[in-house]
Amino acid sequence: MANYTAADIKALRERTGAGMMDVKKALDETDGDAEKAMEAIRIKGLKGATKREGRSTAEGLVAAKVDGGVGVMVEINSETDFVAKAAPFVEFGDKVLAAAIDSGISDVDALLAHEVDGKPLSEHVIETGALLGEKVAVRRIARVEGKTVDAYLHKTAKDLPAQVGVLFAVDGEGAEASEAAHDVAVHAAAYNPTYITRDEVPEELVENERRIADETARAEGKPEQALPKIVEGRLTGFFKEGVLLDQAFAKDPKMSVAQVLSEAGVSATGLARFRVGS
Repeated sequence: MANYTAADIKALRERTGAGMMDVKKALDETDGDAEKAMEAIRIKGLKGATKREGRSTAEGLVAAKVDGGVGVMVEINSETDFVAKAAPFVEFGDKVLAAAIDSGISDVDALLAHEVDGKPLSEHVIETGALLGEKVAVRRIARVEGKTVDAYLHKTAKDLPAQVGVLFAVDGEGAEASEAAHDVAVHAAAYNPTYITRDEVPEELVENERRIADETARAEGKPEQALPKIVEGRLTGFFKEGVLLDQAFAKDPKMSVAQVLSEAGVSATGLARFRVGS
């Protein structure tokens, strides 16, 4: 009988994210040697890489860092939340983030082709998937620059890595600018704005919302003379839903985000928000 304990199984599962039976089999084959068992799991995983290609990756993590006025954020996906919290997966997320920062690349395909430790990052993706026994993917990358950039990461469950990430930049510096940038980044994590200003909303989308508001009001039997005011009111509601500066500030709904930034003497210059799987 191989020389290992239940604690050894648990430790190796946490290191690899592999299933219990796979871990036990690897430990049996290597007479309880954890390092050799990890290698056996990895080799088995590489053989099954082709079978994993079409699988869905809806779990994972978001990693972000700000360095010298540049914020970089990446989303890395896995198939299950069990793997998402495994140490090798979290470490791989750090490796991808470091590669994105060092290379200055903002495109996923270019990042996957970028050489890390002597080989393309894409090969590290395959090897990590082999070790974990799941499909692993680098889904997206964002880069935000400004005089002050805040990176906020939010955990939706305490035992998982960050599932939501925000980069938010403003055109000012100092303690007040930093505090405002952080507060708005936290707000954006919760309120999910799509645009910073109304000017960024595509005109065709605005016109479509205007048409829907008009047709809805008419169907409700609203008087003709009241329609323009009703339509504009509903359009304002549309902007408050998806435009950051129009949103009611999370910490004080009596203020808009625009007012919060104005009081701090700064303007928004960049925003990126990721939520794993969405």
